[in-house]
Amino acid sequence: MSVEIPATRPANPRFSSGPCAKYPSFDLDRLAEAPLGRSHRAAVGKAKLSAAIEETRDVLGVPSDYRIGIVPASDTGAFEMAMWNLLGERPVEMLAWESFGSGWVTDAVKQLKLKATVKTADYGQIVDLAGVDWDSDVCFTWNGTTSGVRVPDGAAIPADRAGLTLCDATSAAFAMSLPWDKLDVTTFSWQKVLGGEAAHGMLILSPRAVERLESYTPSWPLPKIFRLTKGGKLIEGIFRGETINTPSMLCVEDYLQALDWARSVGGLAGLIARADANARAVWEFCETRDWIANLAEDDATRSTTSVCLKFTDARIRDGAAFAKAVAKRLEAEGVALDVGAYRDAPPGLRIWCGSTVETSDVRALLPWIEWAFHTEISALSATV
Repeated sequence: MSVEIPATRPANPRFSSGPCAKYPSFDLDRLAEAPLGRSHRAAVGKAKLSAAIEETRDVLGVPSDYRIGIVPASDTGAFEMAMWNLLGERPVEMLAWESFGSGWVTDAVKQLKLKATVKTADYGQIVDLAGVDWDSDVCFTWNGTTSGVRVPDGAAIPADRAGLTLCDATSAAFAMSLPWDKLDVTTFSWQKVLGGEAAHGMLILSPRAVERLESYTPSWPLPKIFRLTKGGKLIEGIFRGETINTPSMLCVEDYLQALDWARSVGGLAGLIARADANARAVWEFCETRDWIANLAEDDATRSTTSVCLKFTDARIRDGAAFAKAVAKRLEAEGVALDVGAYRDAPPGLRIWCGSTVETSDVRALLPWIEWAFHTEISALSATV
């Protein structure tokens, strides 16, 4: 079967799962208010950092008694900081259904040397949340950036849990509804759903997490870059914008502008609706083709941001080579950049459908995927 080259191209071919596409109205001129060459400890710098924290609270609906801090090293730094400060006081359960969750398992077991209960699921699946001991501290990703599988909701997490929940929400925040009363630690990075710039992480702590910080001292030494307490008390300045290390004020300005854009499209509800529409376009495309499918096996756990797809045609013998060829062909045509599956994931495509992506661009991309698939299948047939 041959398919004609589609007539329409995405206006923005950036479908990378991180760093992700900038918001549609992004313009470098909008960053002119960044206080470059000024100390982040000067009044203007502190005001910008404080605004980034409080506007994050406003858009995400974070409760007023939760602390929000800007920390180093992106989401990775934020989640590592949480694990190193909080774990070890009680039993730990580590949940993993994709590569980043598996990384947290490695850190807990091999670096912190905790005797953790580890529960894993294959790519496309999720662990049985009903079987988790929530009286233990529990670490998990809300949305598997590399597996396209997400927690459907917070129903499985009991309100009267004794343990803390540590949630890596980097590809969920701003695109999915997060149940704050069920999350004690939440982390994300600017470069995901809002398309911000890299290297800055966000750490959100519930009152229960703060209580743990002030009542428990881990047995291992903490590097300066990880320290959240001093003399048994929370370092409150971190949660007012007094960052541990020097932030990029250009990146801060970019994040503030992205938050402004988020409000312009209806705030959190608008952002969620945009991601849902993008993902739905891909799902509907897959449902009407017998050669491509969502990697997520349960519709209830399908990601609406990092939508992972697999090729199911029986003629494909080398799935990795085929998927790479399709992704390369799409990039060569300039219609989709960085859409190959993550290196540790099953071969296929990964299309970022987060809130900064336009649904019109997703819809324009889909016929190109069909064209690339059939073109590569024809090439396979010619070699047989």
